[in-house]
Amino acid sequence: MVRCHLSRLMGEKKVKVIDVARETGISRNHLSALYYERAKRIDLDTIDVLCTFFDCNVGDLLEVTNEVPLNEDQS
Repeated sequence: MVRCHLSRLMGEKKVKVIDVARETGISRNHLSALYYERAKRIDLDTIDVLCTFFDCNVGDLLEVTNEVPLNEDQS
């Protein structure tokens, strides 16, 4: 599973989703999906813009874990 740490980065910088949307041009809906880790995909351009905005590396924004998502079938 890929985890998105957007909520942590936003908390550290003390910004809201709407602030990030205005500054980056990324839609509020897409940012909300990333914030709540409901996004199914993310474009490389979006990763680049977010890493630039938060002055971080890709590994600070995204992390691969061995966790199984709660909403996935475990068959």
